[in-house]
Amino acid sequence: MHCYAKRSLTRCISNAYSSTSPARHQRQYSTPAKQGPLTGIRILDLTRVLAGPFCTQILADYGAEVIKVEHPKGGDDTRLWREPGEDKLWKPNVTNTSLYFNTINRNKRSIAVDLKHPQGREIILELVKSSDVIVDNFIPGKLDQLGLGYPTLHKTNPSIIHASISGYGASGPYAHRAGYDVIAAAEGGLLHITGEPDGPPTKPGVGLMDLCTGLYLHGAICAALVARQRTGRGQKLDASLFETTLALMSNVAMSWLNLGRGARRWGTGHPSIVPYEVFKTKDSSLVLGAVNNRQFKVMCERLGRKELAEDERFVDNDLRVKHRVELKQILDEIFAGKPTDEWLGVFEGSGMPYGPVNTLQKAFEHPQTAARDMVQTIDHEATVEGTIKVLGRRAQSFLFVSVFSLPTGSPVKFSETQPSIRSSPPALGGDTDEVLQKMGWSMEKIARLRQEGVL
Repeated sequence: MHCYAKRSLTRCISNAYSSTSPARHQRQYSTPAKQGPLTGIRILDLTRVLAGPFCTQILADYGAEVIKVEHPKGGDDTRLWREPGEDKLWKPNVTNTSLYFNTINRNKRSIAVDLKHPQGREIILELVKSSDVIVDNFIPGKLDQLGLGYPTLHKTNPSIIHASISGYGASGPYAHRAGYDVIAAAEGGLLHITGEPDGPPTKPGVGLMDLCTGLYLHGAICAALVARQRTGRGQKLDASLFETTLALMSNVAMSWLNLGRGARRWGTGHPSIVPYEVFKTKDSSLVLGAVNNRQFKVMCERLGRKELAEDERFVDNDLRVKHRVELKQILDEIFAGKPTDEWLGVFEGSGMPYGPVNTLQKAFEHPQTAARDMVQTIDHEATVEGTIKVLGRRAQSFLFVSVFSLPTGSPVKFSETQPSIRSSPPALGGDTDEVLQKMGWSMEKIARLRQEGVL
């Protein structure tokens, strides 16, 4: 394990985020009493956009030191991905950050390095010597062309774990094709099975393939770190959006592979469980699932229609699946008779799984969201208000009789080694000078490299 540089515990104030300033900008937070599960691990993050940065942010939340490597001109594409009306959130001089970028880049430091320049390559290889993991999402073969492929990385540091994300993986006829989230979802079959039965293929509301690939790879990196403890050797990890899509097809894939049965679009319904879908109410929508006969009986009792549980068409799940159209017509008529809130009261205490189809406003005003502490306000130097709201809960640390808490970005609750939000996302190249100075480079050399466009 390598702990390269400890962050200052003081607040760093600057006018960073301008397109030319390399200054540090992040608001730093006190270190919690208990370290994160990956404290002491250093990760070089050569990724951009969503899948890779999401993966490395999870690792950063877990305590890893993540150094984000960006091109000096522009950096990560998502820095410029602002929504209409978003400009008012940021200070007037802020030009290279966005909510999208801030979603997936906290707890990281940024160095601006041109990998195509020989001295840029030298910087990366020097950092590899003291790193545990390097993550990239270049098209397979691109890093080899730059002299930074796995054989070179392994020779530089035999214990390095090199994790790569691409559209289709490093082998096969599509290996060198570019791939994006929705393309992978389409080619991997997900869009074909998503949407209403009589409607077109439908894209999920978020970049699900990107996010899930990041999730898969973060787990693989943790597993590779455990394996390295046993063997002392690093290894190459090869993840792709396409393979993630295939893996997520789950039971649908098993049905096709073993029965030759092609899936269809079910809307919010389920191919083998009825009822298990969204129903329109008098004023909005409700989702409900009765996955066994007991739950179906309870549902019928709460609806005031006990006879449905005894109807020969609906007495077990196989029959309910066979007669799903008739049952849905009956339930649609029943649920349309009351507003959603009344139905929530009807099912309260029933033991049934049910819930409203919430807007984002209702989801984030939900009492369970508050109870689980999933939204935090953290300091952010680049915003007009000086703060920004993020997803995450607060990790508590007990020191004698005093208690302090620190934001944590993880939806998973740890009882001991707690994740934490230690800094807001970095300005482009905001940590370049500090990182290179820690490597022993003089400010004169750093200034010269910046003038030459390497930094």
